[in-house]
Amino acid sequence: MRIVREPKVYLVGRPSVDPAEIDRFLADHDVNHWSTDTEVAGEKLCEIAGRVCYMSFAKPRPGGNQAYLGHILEVGHGSVLEHAAYSFIIAGVSRSFTHELVRHRAGFGYSQLSQRYVDESTADFVEPACIAADPALHDIWVRAVEQSRSAYVALVEGLAARFADVEDRTLRRKMARQAARSVLPNATETKIFVTANTRALRHFIEMRCSEHAEVEIRAVAARMLDILRREAPSIFGDYEIYTLPDGTRAARTSHPKV
Repeated sequence: MRIVREPKVYLVGRPSVDPAEIDRFLADHDVNHWSTDTEVAGEKLCEIAGRVCYMSFAKPRPGGNQAYLGHILEVGHGSVLEHAAYSFIIAGVSRSFTHELVRHRAGFGYSQLSQRYVDESTADFVEPACIAADPALHDIWVRAVEQSRSAYVALVEGLAARFADVEDRTLRRKMARQAARSVLPNATETKIFVTANTRALRHFIEMRCSEHAEVEIRAVAARMLDILRREAPSIFGDYEIYTLPDGTRAARTSHPKV
């Protein structure tokens, strides 16, 4: 049994722009020239979306993309941020984490590891740091997790025998695993594919990278914010990450609820 204590976040998808189609749109509307100083597709899409609202391509205000999106954040015109989306794979997290994560619905899409199809007899488990720091509590936690895993293995074997008359081998395994998983704890490690637009991601970060958020989801939110501040600084650069007394991180912004 492997114990996991740190989540991992992988950015696997980012926005793209079709410059030829943008130029065609501008030409069709008698805009001879427009350009932006950002090479980040997500930032460019959000700026274009905002400029379409007022057709402000011909005479843009000075300051470039950063100033433009900075004004968007200031006035709370958050709808234009919904046009840029990023995709992540999050691993090394517990089922407790994903139960909280999937409460974020608007602007999010999810695809999670299936316990009905995937054998969890060799699953990893995520231990909270506050338990890992105390040897006595750690021992209690390990015994409980090992007992649950052993029960799962025994149940899968017993149910497989009970469903031996089911001809379809895949169906037989699924029937056994979907029932046996009921004894697995929230600490069971899982993986989830997440796609969200930048407005939804800002809301997620404000809610879950707060010092008042649960520790595991806050750690994931901070890692996602690290990535997003590098990827799209004009959209996420207003966040300040700071360290709490316990050594974990949180974030705050002067532009909440965009």
